Amino acid sequence: MGSADQVTARLDRARKLAADAGVDALVVTPGPDLQYLAGVVKHSHERLSALVLPTRDEAAFVVPRLERPGLAGTGVDRAGIRVLDWVDGEDPHGLVAACLDGVKRVAVASDMPALHVLGLRDALPLATQELATPVLRELRMRKDAAEVEHLRRAGAAIDAVHEQVPGLLRAGRTEAEVGADITAAIVEAGHAEAAFVIVGSGPNGASPHHEVSDRVIETGDVVVVDIGGPLPEGYNSDCTRTYVVGGATDEIVAAYAVLQRAQAAAVAAARPGVTAESVDEAARAVIRDAGFGENFVHRTGHGIGLEVHEEPYIVAGNGLTLEPGMAFSIEPGIYFDGRWGARIEDIVVVTEDGCEAVNTRPHELLSC
Repeated sequence: MGSADQVTARLDRARKLAADAGVDALVVTPGPDLQYLAGVVKHSHERLSALVLPTRDEAAFVVPRLERPGLAGTGVDRAGIRVLDWVDGEDPHGLVAACLDGVKRVAVASDMPALHVLGLRDALPLATQELATPVLRELRMRKDAAEVEHLRRAGAAIDAVHEQVPGLLRAGRTEAEVGADITAAIVEAGHAEAAFVIVGSGPNGASPHHEVSDRVIETGDVVVVDIGGPLPEGYNSDCTRTYVVGGATDEIVAAYAVLQRAQAAAVAAARPGVTAESVDEAARAVIRDAGFGENFVHRTGHGIGLEVHEEPYIVAGNGLTLEPGMAFSIEPGIYFDGRWGARIEDIVVVTEDGCEAVNTRPHELLSC
């Protein structure tokens, strides 16, 4: 987390956005929203921890006393946010309510446990509850310069892993064996952990969210490798490349060429002033016009940052206008059920006049 000034600026911006939306207060429990606003990384459980942010009063952080030492060095500590601690047997929801006397609309974090949603409802019986997502996504969708640099570093780290993949994919190895090697390489490349590893060989590649299995990779298999994870700072990588073990058939080469054109068309379309859905359509039109429309079964992309999947979503029906600093994947795919699949994915950041791809590995069907 950055300086006290950065924390204060983010809290002030959140207050303004909440007030503009007619919301009287935000209550944010552990998760990526809390990490973004206050630099606090912890898990939510039955003991309530929450940032309480009224639009017209000072912020407070409610925390179990046994966890208060963990706030040292976080944004709560650096920005001097008032800390209200409690011990087992006391009512933490009442502590939150005491900070919000007279409020009518309270927006809560989307990942707040139901235990605390209902507890706050009882503690604030005259206030309506709603999701804080419409307010907080406006903050997190637009990455600042430091966040973009984190995404560049994450992109370079996962590219370094993909560079090793051709040496790991061999006929006779299982997907699980390859996946274990990739998992180790992701950590060695500087990630805090491997958040996900997809090694989809042959027919498994036609399942976009396949993970790994004991299937033995065979000569001629097309293999989808979709991998990523967070850096220690919390910002994520996510990149997909498709490989072939041995040579590819003419059918595979032709379909893959369509996929390459579709991915390139979407990257070219991503710039300020266009809609998210128009980028999706740029990829989808190429695939549809080639006769593979029914084989593209998911959206073209998702936002990325402190979460692997966050706003903005590059999908039909999303009329959001893209702006500089928005970061998202561009990952069209073509899938033939029971046979094979292929996907190409880069993370891009919208710039003043186009977009910057943070992944730079070749897009060709790579032979192993």
